[in-house]
Amino acid sequence: MFASKEGKVVKVGIAQMDVVKSPDTIRTSGLGSCVGVVLYDETKKVAGLVHIMLPDSSLSRSETINCAKFADTGIQGLLEMLLVEGAQKYRLKAKIAGGAQMFQFASDKNMMRIGPRNVEAVKKVLKELGIPLIAEDTGGNSGRTIEFDPDTSKLMIRTVNKGVSEI
Repeated sequence: MFASKEGKVVKVGIAQMDVVKSPDTIRTSGLGSCVGVVLYDETKKVAGLVHIMLPDSSLSRSETINCAKFADTGIQGLLEMLLVEGAQKYRLKAKIAGGAQMFQFASDKNMMRIGPRNVEAVKKVLKELGIPLIAEDTGGNSGRTIEFDPDTSKLMIRTVNKGVSEI
């Protein structure tokens, strides 16, 4: 989609996470109410991406949880993966995209506000971890595909019916 150099594109699915080093890029598709969280270390040219589905692991209905599925556990898990790859916590920065309100409901029930709740939860976790949020493309009601290049620290965003932008 966006990559034009010699690296490969690592794809991250829904409720998954992965880490790449330059020249590779990392991509996720299908960000509706989900939020794609990119953590990166510009000095080491390493980045990770987690595709968050839900705001809080306390919403899990099973004994074993997929930590990448939730904001509170997914961002922490991604941080740990990046540290193993040589990233330094004090150098980490974040960019996020997604969190759309994909369906319009007649009621204002909080349960239906998954996109906005995911964005709030992600920002809360980043603040608790002391990781600055550099840029975001959140909200609205369109799906997104994102791709991050750790070499340039640019996040390319393709939004349904809106084309490509960069943050």
